[in-house]
Amino acid sequence: MTDQQRTPCAADFMNRHVEVVTQEMTLTEVIRFLLKHKVSNAPVVEHQDEKHMLVGFVSERDCLSALSNELFFGNPSPAQTVRTIMSAHPICISPETELFSIVSIFVSHHLRHLPVVENGILMGIVSRHEILAAMETYYDHSLHNQEHERLLRDTSQSLNLRFLIDRS
Repeated sequence: MTDQQRTPCAADFMNRHVEVVTQEMTLTEVIRFLLKHKVSNAPVVEHQDEKHMLVGFVSERDCLSALSNELFFGNPSPAQTVRTIMSAHPICISPETELFSIVSIFVSHHLRHLPVVENGILMGIVSRHEILAAMETYYDHSLHNQEHERLLRDTSQSLNLRFLIDRS
């Protein structure tokens, strides 16, 4: 029998190079940031001891809502910032969270990205694209292992049959 395949975890495929924003950024600044970096959302962080402490998550949806409200109803007072439009306390995962748990979170909550956090520190981010690629790799490897095990089983059965042949 072959060794059982280890289930990948977030640390195996997360993006460690994450573009981040701060709570003080204005609505215009965060919109320009998302467009410039071609990302649909970004972690909101506070800098503490040269580490990024996650405080929220801001998305294109948050920006669209705030911008359309501002354009329709007029300028709010005080002006909109990341702090006023972000989702505080976003759903997070740890670097050790296994692939199937991450898939469950993505599917259940209709998310596109998940921050990977350890002790409040932003370690990376996982996207649906990365999860799909990891699942495909895992699936492909599982199919290969199943086929290999089937061939081993078939071979072992035929090898064992030679001892049952009566040579009299």
